Amino acid sequence: MEKEWKIYNPDGKKRVVVTKELPGNTWLEVLKNSDCRVEVCQSGEIVDNKKILSAIGDKCNGVIGQLTENWNEELFRALKNAGGVVYSNYAVGYDNVNVDAASKQGIAVGNTPGVLTETTAEMAVALTYAVARRVVEADDFMRHGKYGGWLPDLFLGNRLWRQTVGVIGAGRIGSAYARMMVQGEHMDLVYYDIYQNRQLEKDIKAFARFLESHGEEPVKIIRAESIEDVLRAADVLSLHPVLNDKTYHLITSKELAMMKENAILINVSRGAVIDEADLVEHCQNNPDFRAGLDVFEDEPEMQPGLPDLENATIVPHIASATRWTREGMAVLAASNIAGILNEYPAWESEDISPFLGENRPKAAPSIINAQADRVPAYSG
Repeated sequence: MEKEWKIYNPDGKKRVVVTKELPGNTWLEVLKNSDCRVEVCQSGEIVDNKKILSAIGDKCNGVIGQLTENWNEELFRALKNAGGVVYSNYAVGYDNVNVDAASKQGIAVGNTPGVLTETTAEMAVALTYAVARRVVEADDFMRHGKYGGWLPDLFLGNRLWRQTVGVIGAGRIGSAYARMMVQGEHMDLVYYDIYQNRQLEKDIKAFARFLESHGEEPVKIIRAESIEDVLRAADVLSLHPVLNDKTYHLITSKELAMMKENAILINVSRGAVIDEADLVEHCQNNPDFRAGLDVFEDEPEMQPGLPDLENATIVPHIASATRWTREGMAVLAASNIAGILNEYPAWESEDISPFLGENRPKAAPSIINAQADRVPAYSG
């Protein structure tokens, strides 16, 4: 235990378990200032439920866990029995968390929204350019000494300027990606979401008027009536839905067949949104089709054949991996724990920036099930 777990503030009266070492020091100060004894797992491997149960033990007031863990009814029951009242997921997504089970045990569930938006969208943009211009293929070509001189047809890629970008899931990250691509490459946008994104539409239309006022052709934005409409229209398709029963395997061989032969597919959301085996087969049979993936269906494993695809660019779930973002996530996760342990109310605003400064509100920044747990709203 001593070798695998590092203990901070050993005399703290409230015990908090953290299943992975988190970047920065501010998050730790947040917990120390709330009189927490903090025990952090030092293992570089994914912590399984058996080890989490052992770590919770007989007394545990709160846990910061990871999206790679399965926070099910068994874990929340154990946390409740150990005196726990709060769990915070070190992620904005929480498809790995049984929120209903937590609510039944009276445990507040937190996440870390707001600090990942632009960072994750930037990675989707980076993958889009890398795939379109075949950057990884060309880099490998150079490193293996294959370059013999300039050729007219060497690594011909896709031009993005004035093409059509498709977005499925126009939440914060999807909208940020759309704005970056539309404003940067003057692309038309077609998006699908169960909710109309009026702000995104307003922003794109304002940009269209700006272009028109300068004698340029305006861009267009269309809210598609179906996912199929986006698939058929998009030169570049970026996936940003939450993962649930309706979006699991949202993209299969059927949907891939609807896309253009030289389309680009980007995924920085959750791997299981795509049937990865179907994607591998589609890429094998359609060499002009390209994919950029930051997430995978069975992480950390990949489907057979995926690593061998020249028309797929793959990175190891690093979309939120900037120091500012990851440290901000840690502060939010710790603030969720400290807020509930101090019996603070839930923060209602989407703007979580006050928690990233020195004078943090006396509130829990993001509690998913605040209403179910009767956590009061912050009144200022």
